[in-house]
Amino acid sequence: MKRTITIEYCPKCGWLLRAAYMAQELLMTFTDDVYGVTLVPSEVSGRYQIAVDRKVIFDRKLVGRFPEITELKQLIRDEVAPEKSLGHSDKKKI
Repeated sequence: MKRTITIEYCPKCGWLLRAAYMAQELLMTFTDDVYGVTLVPSEVSGRYQIAVDRKVIFDRKLVGRFPEITELKQLIRDEVAPEKSLGHSDKKKI
């Protein structure tokens, strides 16, 4: 069964465009691996969380920053399709 990614963002902080960009990137990368990406405006100020089937895999408040897109793709891949190659996104920085 395909899994659903949820991006919960703070609309008061103006993070809709960031959430939409990340949703687009995830849908392009995981087209055959996920059911969809849902954008949820948070009722909690400052929240930016990304979850796979309600399992939070990234929380901006805990980490103190937003995820890099390559980092996010690796976290999602590890949850939904561990065998999937991300190509250049898998390469480690030297």
